[in-house]
Amino acid sequence: MAASPAQRRRWEREQARLRASVVEEDTEEWQKDPRFTGLERVGGVDLSYIKGDESRACASLVVLSYPALEVLYQDCRMVAVSAPYVAGFLAFREVPVLVEAVQRLQQEEPQLQPQVLLVDGNGLLHPRGFGTACHLGVLTDLPCVGVAKNLLQVDGVVRDELHREQVRSLQSSGEAFPLTGASGKVLGMVLRSYNNSSKPLYVSVGHRVSLDTAVRLVRACCRFRVPEPIRQADIRSREYLRKLPCAPLEVPGAVPASPESKKEAEPED
Repeated sequence: MAASPAQRRRWEREQARLRASVVEEDTEEWQKDPRFTGLERVGGVDLSYIKGDESRACASLVVLSYPALEVLYQDCRMVAVSAPYVAGFLAFREVPVLVEAVQRLQQEEPQLQPQVLLVDGNGLLHPRGFGTACHLGVLTDLPCVGVAKNLLQVDGVVRDELHREQVRSLQSSGEAFPLTGASGKVLGMVLRSYNNSSKPLYVSVGHRVSLDTAVRLVRACCRFRVPEPIRQADIRSREYLRKLPCAPLEVPGAVPASPESKKEAEPED
């Protein structure tokens, strides 16, 4: 199923309307502390799709302690995905079910609400400056950070030889360089998050966080290439699909993470 031109126009208008609410600055006291004093809970979200069925997915929300990065909460359930996939409009496909997951957490375990969400996707690094991390942040009013594994080529930013040379110049974990568009605006940062992986991450502002703080937070949450909150959400959603390949769309609510579920293998990069 493809989106009609009229639907795309509606989506563009909605993105423009919500984009006006994005806050590109730090709003929390813990963000202003070099050691993130006061930060105790970091969330991560992910959707994993059933092979051959793009209409159903497992939506996963996890909350990890900080700085220990231990799983405090997980919510994995099957959801119906009705909007078609259209490049630049992924949020309309995935954000509604992620907002519902955040709302369930706020109602059922409010003391475990994350103080920030890491999103597998882009924030301001987007053709209209409003990627999934911005969309989720505005609708939940939670600080959000976009963490993408691949470069979205917008505003003149391209994966050319100069870009590849800059990526190769990142020699050790934590090194980064800015992504500056043709407009002169810094859209995000390219981060080498893990010494054993030469593949960078593309970090951008989602909502209620500065780019500098976003990069520092992603660095602090990486045990491997992908920051732990997103990695754990991905692991759990994929495991859910493996165990329940024919899971119904209505499943029991969130359950505390078991000690056994924390023993995960290192991912491949």
